[in-house]
Amino acid sequence: MSESTSEEPLRLDRQTWEALVAHAFSDVPYEVCGLLGIDDDGTIHHVPITNDQRSMTYYAMNPRELLRAMRDIEDNERELVIYHSHTHTEAWPSETDIRLAAYPEATYAIVTLQDRDRPNVRAFRILDGEVTERGVVVEATTAP
Repeated sequence: MSESTSEEPLRLDRQTWEALVAHAFSDVPYEVCGLLGIDDDGTIHHVPITNDQRSMTYYAMNPRELLRAMRDIEDNERELVIYHSHTHTEAWPSETDIRLAAYPEATYAIVTLQDRDRPNVRAFRILDGEVTERGVVVEATTAP
């Protein structure tokens, strides 16, 4: 596993960052999940998806909601970000996260609530079992 950041960071506007954190808190102690679709101009489309497992350690996106969101992202040629929360552990992909990473072009974001007073979002690429941190930059303003 690598911690080096070799590409552009994931850029989130403050509103999206806050929405991800709010979504993570919305079902504590269970993990939440969803997708972000990012347009070329930086506009971010946030799609929370039901975690059908309702588990503290695992997520499985509702297939119907996932299919609908993936079609929209693909049809509009948006960058794909798959996110979920870790409610009790750091924002680093678990062995399960790594094993189930099925989209090599995607960025995988993890919202951690390990320190409830200081939630954090980290982003990664996962390719052939190798994890590379992408980095996250939170912009002060909302994207166009």
